[in-house]
Amino acid sequence: MADRLKGKVAIVTGAGSRGPGVGNGKAAAVLFAREGAQVLCVDQVIERALETCALIRSENGDASPLQADVTRAADCERMVATAVQRYGRLDVLHNNVGVESRKPMMEVTEDEWDRVMAVDLKSMLLTSQAAVPRLVEAGGGSIINVSSVAALRAHGRTAYAAAKAGVIGLTISLAGQLAKDRIRVNAIAPGFVYTPMVAEGMSAELRERRRLAALIQDEGKGWDVGWAAVYLASDESRWVTGQVLVVDGGLSITTR
Repeated sequence: MADRLKGKVAIVTGAGSRGPGVGNGKAAAVLFAREGAQVLCVDQVIERALETCALIRSENGDASPLQADVTRAADCERMVATAVQRYGRLDVLHNNVGVESRKPMMEVTEDEWDRVMAVDLKSMLLTSQAAVPRLVEAGGGSIINVSSVAALRAHGRTAYAAAKAGVIGLTISLAGQLAKDRIRVNAIAPGFVYTPMVAEGMSAELRERRRLAALIQDEGKGWDVGWAAVYLASDESRWVTGQVLVVDGGLSITTR
């Protein structure tokens, strides 16, 4: 443990994984704890949060679970209040919640569009609104929003790409508004990371094609995204705000 986050309290939303393996949120929660943070692991499914907390505690880290639906303002307020009640302060908000929609434009229904926008974009506004007063009380802090390279390239997943592009716009807007309070707001844009969420229904052939698509032809993992989050949560990034950290093995700069 390098103690890069020692003394910090972090909230990680979407801190559980849907199935076997390590997703982006679970990786971030575990790495935050390994680096000395106290972590509130938030998930809509409490069993997933409990599993992440159990892993952290098995390594002598400090974490506790909370069930919440971050598309609801009241749940977001309760989430922040719980973190402060349990740990005394708040320094980091890591917004990792997201759902996929793989449909092209003409197949997206109104209900699906609204669901994706609520989970992938609105939730980050609501959690930030709840967290900012506590981050101000702490003298500043870091908000990290997980976007996607789908926001940066032409992509057939219409609702998902639009929501993730919205995350980048929200990130830049909040960075401009909150810098006076020493609150940094940045985004991470993962590429073809293999996680329990994307593994659902994926064939071995597609997984291999994804691996070979980037310049660094090694499969991305939740840990790669988690380490990016550690940097943005730490004081090492004290002069970094309004940025999009692309973690994609070079995918977004290729013409393949």
